[in-house]
Amino acid sequence: MANNSYSGVKNSMVEANHDGEFGCTLKELRALMEVRGTEAITKIGEHYGDIQGLCNRLKTSPIDGLSGQPADIEKRQTVFGKNFIPPKKPKTFLQLVWEALQDVTLIILEVAAVVSLGLSFYRPPDTERENCGKAAGGVEDENEAEAGWIEGAAILLSVICVVLVTAFNDWSKEKQFRGLQSRIEQEQKFTVVRGGQVIQIPVAEIVVGDIAQVKYGDLLPADGVFIQGNDLKIDESSLTGESDHVKKTLEKDPMLLSGTHVMEGSGKMVVTAVGVNSQTGIIFTLLGGGEEDDDDEEEKKKEKEEKKKQRKNKKQDGSVENRKKAKAQDGAAMEMQPLNSDEGADAEEKKKANLPKKEKSVLQGKLTKLAVQIGKAGLVMSAITVIILVVLFVVDTFWVQNLSWVKQCTPIYIQFFVKFFIIGVTVLVVAVPEGLPLAVTISLAYSVKKMMKDNNLVRHLDACETMGNATAICSDKTGTLTMNRMTVVQAHIAEKHYKKVPEPENIPSSTLDILVLGIAVNCAYTTKIMPPEKEGGLPRQVGNKTECALLGFSTDLKRDYQAIRNEIPEEKLYKVYTFNSVRKSMSTVLKMADGSYRMFSKGASEILLKKCYKILTANGEPKVFRPRDRDDLVKKVIEPMASEGLRTICLGYRDFPATDGEPDWDNENDILTGLTCICVVGIEDPVRPEVPDAIRKCQRAGITVRMVTGDNINTARAIATKCGILQPGDDFLCLEGKEFNRRIRNEKGEIEQERIDKIWPKLRVLARSSPTDKHTLVKGIIDSTVAEQRQVVAVTGDGTNDGPALKKADVGFAMGIAGTDVAKEASDIILTDDNFSSIVKAVMWGRNVYDSISKFLQFQLTVNVVAVIVAFTGACITQDSPLKAVQMLWVNLIMDTFASLALATEPPTEALLLRKPYGRNKPLISRTMMKNILGQGVYQLIIIFTLLFAGEKLFDIDSGRNAPLHAPPSEHYTIVFNTFVMMQLFNEINARKIHGERNVFEGIFNNPIFCSIVFGTFIIQIVIVQFGGKPFSCVSLTIDQWLWCTFLGFGSLLWGQVISSIPTSRLKFLKTAGHGTQKEEIPDEELEELEDMDEIDHAERELRRGQILWFRGLNRIQTQMDVVSAFQSGTSFQGALRRQASNSSQQQHDIRVVKAFRSSISLYEGLEKPESRSSIHNFMTHPEFRIEDSEPHIPLIDDTDAEDDAPTKRNSASPRNATPTPPSPTPSPATTVAPTTPVSPSPNQNNNAVESSNHLLPEGPKSGAPLAPGSPLHSLETSL
Repeated sequence: MANNSYSGVKNSMVEANHDGEFGCTLKELRALMEVRGTEAITKIGEHYGDIQGLCNRLKTSPIDGLSGQPADIEKRQTVFGKNFIPPKKPKTFLQLVWEALQDVTLIILEVAAVVSLGLSFYRPPDTERENCGKAAGGVEDENEAEAGWIEGAAILLSVICVVLVTAFNDWSKEKQFRGLQSRIEQEQKFTVVRGGQVIQIPVAEIVVGDIAQVKYGDLLPADGVFIQGNDLKIDESSLTGESDHVKKTLEKDPMLLSGTHVMEGSGKMVVTAVGVNSQTGIIFTLLGGGEEDDDDEEEKKKEKEEKKKQRKNKKQDGSVENRKKAKAQDGAAMEMQPLNSDEGADAEEKKKANLPKKEKSVLQGKLTKLAVQIGKAGLVMSAITVIILVVLFVVDTFWVQNLSWVKQCTPIYIQFFVKFFIIGVTVLVVAVPEGLPLAVTISLAYSVKKMMKDNNLVRHLDACETMGNATAICSDKTGTLTMNRMTVVQAHIAEKHYKKVPEPENIPSSTLDILVLGIAVNCAYTTKIMPPEKEGGLPRQVGNKTECALLGFSTDLKRDYQAIRNEIPEEKLYKVYTFNSVRKSMSTVLKMADGSYRMFSKGASEILLKKCYKILTANGEPKVFRPRDRDDLVKKVIEPMASEGLRTICLGYRDFPATDGEPDWDNENDILTGLTCICVVGIEDPVRPEVPDAIRKCQRAGITVRMVTGDNINTARAIATKCGILQPGDDFLCLEGKEFNRRIRNEKGEIEQERIDKIWPKLRVLARSSPTDKHTLVKGIIDSTVAEQRQVVAVTGDGTNDGPALKKADVGFAMGIAGTDVAKEASDIILTDDNFSSIVKAVMWGRNVYDSISKFLQFQLTVNVVAVIVAFTGACITQDSPLKAVQMLWVNLIMDTFASLALATEPPTEALLLRKPYGRNKPLISRTMMKNILGQGVYQLIIIFTLLFAGEKLFDIDSGRNAPLHAPPSEHYTIVFNTFVMMQLFNEINARKIHGERNVFEGIFNNPIFCSIVFGTFIIQIVIVQFGGKPFSCVSLTIDQWLWCTFLGFGSLLWGQVISSIPTSRLKFLKTAGHGTQKEEIPDEELEELEDMDEIDHAERELRRGQILWFRGLNRIQTQMDVVSAFQSGTSFQGALRRQASNSSQQQHDIRVVKAFRSSISLYEGLEKPESRSSIHNFMTHPEFRIEDSEPHIPLIDDTDAEDDAPTKRNSASPRNATPTPPSPTPSPATTVAPTTPVSPSPNQNNNAVESSNHLLPEGPKSGAPLAPGSPLHSLETSL
């Protein structure tokens, strides 16, 4: 075990320091980090002697780190660069303006405006005007004709306004997003050693030569070389695509790369490359700057670069040991590629095209659909308007007045046609709700900004809105529901159960010594108890809280653990078995002076007690500990502790005498047995005071809270009762992981959805659960079809092992304080205060987003309906739209941009938590809203038409109808326009409530944005009407007229009260609108078009999957043919299977190929074999997380090579992330059926392919004809 020994001397720092420059250049270090494995070791040996030599050249000490002096740090930053990857430049304001201009309707308007401008300058001689029909001639005086260009100019101007507003909104959104990113980045800290002190510094301040401490769950921030550590295993899949965890040792592979995850163990490294020079940085620069939005895409691109690199490496040298099994992370990339490697590049392109595009959120899906429907209707309306106008004009001029088409009149006629066209386009502009996407964005961006104050850091915008639909929350216990401040409150030691921490005098000194030594060395050295920040406060707990409790226990026993740690520094620990979710215990081995070994263990009491064969008695001597005694101890000590909500930990030790020689440390089962129990402690973690209230709110809001914890069932039950998850007298289930697994699996050990469906509705507490169980539960609830709504599940997690569950859930919450980097990467929202009540706030904000959108829709659609009908009928009857183009654009601006700002920024109220969640297919526009829209629409239309056709009589003014082409604006039409806008303003207040509430003013002053927008709009309207003149086709009105307009507008508030008195249930004719897309609705023809679109809906993907599976099947058969011919010719397989070269013998390679190949015969593994379900990997949606199962895997084809190979195959995921499974010796009978059967619409829309087919073949092998002996697959199998 030399991997923990230091190579070199401590005071090497001194002799290195006289030299002004560093002993190695940036280039050398970059070259060093590009090699891996044994190669790297030889390279370090050749250039630097050993790791110590490297440290000397970098002028750093492996023990004390850098001096930490600012001058030194600065110098390092100038020579080796900063640990910062510059982000991609944001889009400039001009680019955003350009994007906003791409809007089709706006382009049409611009064209029309330009034509209108051009034509307004042409004027025929006056004599001929009379011959062009009565519409053309008339009152026009010279100035009027001069002013003809104004309309065109005004349209252009308003287009510019719309564009600028849109661009500004996009720009501020972008800025907010960047602020958020930098906020996330600043919060990342990393532990380094400087000047002999362990300190945490922001990741950006790490420099080359720093000694960094890495531990379980870290995301490595820079490249480095491993110095020493225990059992360090790294998941390098983000760089290499290898999902096997790579074990890092000084002998085999000391290279640690940035961007990779620590999955187990701990250690130290010396940083050798930072920022753009680190492996991640190099890839980023190849991509041309960071991709800021889409983490997944980065990963994919990283892999791509990495694969190219591997290919080069492979050409240069055959022995890149660690990559011998580089099946890419999307292993199917391999299958989908043609078989000779040069075509790989375009296959990669193809593969990229096959990856699912960014998924729309539920809300966006509904909105896009609604917007398209409205847009289509608008298009039809505007087309009809134009046609009617043209037809009326032509009929009137050429038939009724019997004129012939004269050449001089052509421009005038064209001018008319252009005017009609402009009217048509304005109808379209008003009809198309381009404010919808804007409203969503504003609402989400605003919510996200405000949620920061509520301790929710949102990483993916749509998570915020999904949270509003949540129906279930699976929460961790420790740290989320409880305070995560652990203290030992009871102990069973020296045969006595103490209800509070015992006095040290009462414990035999030998027992005490061994106990304190065990606690000191067998807790991670990164865990410590620090003095309180404030006088009289509680001591600060740093690191793992359970270990902090034990260290606190040793302090309570008046012993100093730090003294022992100073005596036995971390380097002297002989071997450490770190804690992981399978072991559920941690052990540390010390080598004694006489050559014997002593191992200390701590872990969950029911697990460790089974390994204890002795126990220390009252006089400090060990005595035999029989199973009967163990049962007594469990009944009398552990269960009473657990029922009080304490977590029980057992501490034990074992001696390995020197005479037996060194044990085989890798054989864990033999090592971790025959322990002597020192004591059992009960650790309390008090429930957070605000949690019971938050859980009550959730339950009232129709959200089920479930607790999923690794603790024992009694502890879990006790805490769940304290929190209010379990109410006394309720009929609910509390299960342990084992029992849960027993109930959901059938005889063959497969998980069955029907079985999960029997359990989850009543399940409230899942105790002693492994990460696999958590993932299974989440997946089971999401896939379930028992409830009429698909369940929307939120999950909280803090550990690396929670990654899969966080990814699978609809919304993943990671803990900001206790969470590991891996968990944060997998999550959607980070709880910055680790507190459950912040989740309730997230629910509130999510529902608020949904309501804001609905409010906006209710307002927007009323305006749309009214404006379109008015323009349409007005045009048909009076041959001219009562609302002019520029006025329409202004109305559009109020409606779309301002209203979306005003209504999307309503703050949430507690009342949101009083209703049940909306389902995923609840329509956006409920029947109540439909009632409001139609009701208000009727009111506005009646008023407008009355004014339009009788207004001149009522107000005693000239009629504005049938005015000639360039007639001056009339009072009549100004009043119509003004009243219209006033009604919109007051209706905006009505729109604040969507559930038929009476009081629309409630809380209106809590929203300053709303007030200022309504007020601002009013002011601008006054300015437009009084001083707008010709461009806005307005005349200034008198005070009387203004009061009438305002009064008619105010009427919509009164009318709103009338509408809300009518019960919705009476109005049977009301329909809802804006449902989510149902899968069956999409015909095949549309799929081709969808291929080219950027965003692909769940449903569309579901259909495309069938085709992809089919191609994959064909590809596999092709591969198999190749293998067969390769066998016959006896050549090697690198060409055929594109496996990376391995150092193992050819024959072993052949066996592996046969096996890999057999596993791939069945195109649809995962449908029928028991093994397929027993392994967690089939549930993994992302293979980045590997968790080795505690259950034994079913042996593969031949066991000799099984161990070596299993990981490779199990994790080669297909492009849709449907993971192939361990092979079964028989080809799958389902192969013949699956590809041709259409994939049934499964309840879970983001399912992967294998699961979607699952619904077709529930019984497995029975369904589908078995392969006929003559079939090609069969003969392949036999020939092999």
